[in-house]
Amino acid sequence: MSRTQFEPAEAYEAYYEAYEVCGAYEDLAPYDVHSAPTLPYGYGDSYRPAPPVHDAHEPTAPALPRQSDGRAERRRRARCAGRAEGSSLRRLLPRALVVVFLAGGTTAFVAKDKAVELTVDGTPRTLHTFADDVTELLAEEGVEVGAHDVIEPAPGTPLTSGEDVTVRHGRPVLLTLDGHRRQVWTTAETVEGALRRLGVRTQGAYLSTEPSRRIGREGLALVVRTERVVTVMADGRTRTVRTNAATVGEVVEEAGVTLRGEDTTSVAASAYPRDGQTVTVLRITGTREVREDPIPFDERRDEDATLYRGAEVVEQAGRPGLRRTTYALRTVNGVRQKPRRLGTEVVREPSPRVVRVGTRPRPASVHGADSLNWQALAACESGGRPDAVDPSGTYGGLYQFDTGTWHALGGEGRPQDASAAEQTYRAQKLYVRSGTSAWPHCGARLRG
Repeated sequence: MSRTQFEPAEAYEAYYEAYEVCGAYEDLAPYDVHSAPTLPYGYGDSYRPAPPVHDAHEPTAPALPRQSDGRAERRRRARCAGRAEGSSLRRLLPRALVVVFLAGGTTAFVAKDKAVELTVDGTPRTLHTFADDVTELLAEEGVEVGAHDVIEPAPGTPLTSGEDVTVRHGRPVLLTLDGHRRQVWTTAETVEGALRRLGVRTQGAYLSTEPSRRIGREGLALVVRTERVVTVMADGRTRTVRTNAATVGEVVEEAGVTLRGEDTTSVAASAYPRDGQTVTVLRITGTREVREDPIPFDERRDEDATLYRGAEVVEQAGRPGLRRTTYALRTVNGVRQKPRRLGTEVVREPSPRVVRVGTRPRPASVHGADSLNWQALAACESGGRPDAVDPSGTYGGLYQFDTGTWHALGGEGRPQDASAAEQTYRAQKLYVRSGTSAWPHCGARLRG
């Protein structure tokens, strides 16, 4: 019942009807009759008790009911029943409206909410979301994705309740596979999984890290050497090995072959061994050899005015120089190789040959001998050949001079090396000195 303050008469009527007739006593706290204030004299009916006046915040108690006849009682009870029915309807209507409103809002709320399972890099979790598609879900959950990540279903796919969304982040791997380096991306979480997805055969292979090692988002560097078959030929024997070695030198060692001294292999020892490759061991023995070779000398010709033209005198004989060269001699598997020059030095420089060449004009003839038949004498002595030499090597030239006579007549060198004019000139001088006795067999031809 409302606790609004009424005017005195109206308050009494409402109070009386509510508490006496309608039986509302049980809803109120007990009322202390001794605490009610006394109304002013003459107020209302002297036979009807005044309604209690009370504070709005304190409970009130009804006065004792008054005596009445049966008809008035029945009217009052009818009014009370109507009020009760109207009051009940008024109380039920708002509650019904609230129930309808809440039922409609709950239906819309449930329709938008979705239960999905989100798995990021193998870690699943179930969550409720109002996101419409995969892109909104990842944004809500703060999951950043890049160009190398894999999202299933694809970004932008509409979400339904019960959906499974999987995100696998890409990880960079600096992979060196059988000597070739490249960077790859993988969504695998372990080294073994990454190699399996890349199609790398790991049986018998060398791995720079454990296959079970997890790959973080920052990635890692990985070296893989797959198993290969290599043939090693050494000392007349063939050895085939299965290996994951990094160099040819390691393969040779695995084959049980030892290199000594200058021994080497047909493939560089530091090279990466290839599958199906054949490597030959070269046994090398080496020595050194020193060779001395002459250096040719030059000729220097100096003019000499004291010598007749055509006359030449060797003033200094030439002397060759000496060159010393060192060579490396090698045999490879018993076969001698071409010598390899290591260095050269000049031991002695060559000396030039010096020749004096006459420039003095020669007289045309010798007085007293120029009228003789010198041509006939030359034909008899040498057949007319200026360079003729007798079988003993003692005489030479047109007139068969011996070297001593030739020098005594002023000649230089050998007579057969001089010009024909000089030889005739020296012969005429000999005739003036000795006559035809110098040519005992052919001298008579001078006058013939």
